Amino acid sequence: MSRTAAAIFVFILTVTFAVSPFLADEFGGFDPEQFPVPQVDPPVQPAGYAFAIWGIIYLWLLVGMGFGLWARRAEAAWHPMRLPLIVSLGVGTAWLSVALVSPVWASVLIWVMLISALIALFRSPRQDKWFAALPLGLYAGWLSAASCVSLGLLAAGYGYMEASTAALAAVFLALVIASAVQSQLGRTPTYGIAVIWALVAVVVHNLGSNSTVAALAAGGALALLMPTFKAWRADQSG
Repeated sequence: MSRTAAAIFVFILTVTFAVSPFLADEFGGFDPEQFPVPQVDPPVQPAGYAFAIWGIIYLWLLVGMGFGLWARRAEAAWHPMRLPLIVSLGVGTAWLSVALVSPVWASVLIWVMLISALIALFRSPRQDKWFAALPLGLYAGWLSAASCVSLGLLAAGYGYMEASTAALAAVFLALVIASAVQSQLGRTPTYGIAVIWALVAVVVHNLGSNSTVAALAAGGALALLMPTFKAWRADQSG
């Protein structure tokens, strides 16, 4: 695919991704009855306010990919990022419609979104960070948390684990992935910020109801502060 074609395709998919919530039926999380073991107020799920981050993600990706199409459509440094991003945004456009029908397939697809988004993030150009790496970091960071949440919901919802155990496993997995990614990436602190945002929301959701999950999520958020701060320093010096 040519650089210009990829730039056009990415922007179109960014638009379809951003408008997909308006085209699908309203999605407020998985219906508890979608699981063999109904998941009513599962401890793995962040507090509802945390999902407001999607507004920032959609808007920042639109601005960034719009700038890329307008000013960097033939730029060689942008091209490697765009190819995996096409996969992530294409799958993301259909995700809400799938989630309304099948939590299992929604979980499969969100991991596809995550893996392709991470590849795109590592390939993102170092220049124009406000239009490429930083919005993509926020997107990939939230997907890292959401992907682990989806596994926690499936583990509890299909009876493989008790809800608290599934939540602990999901939070631990999110911490391992996020720590590895942010440390290896060495830049783009928005990735760590998005995961910290999600972990803090898990703490808020579990305050007064599940102190063990809240404590692990709080510890995970604190542990991520150091690699995220180092990434911020690297971005400032770069």
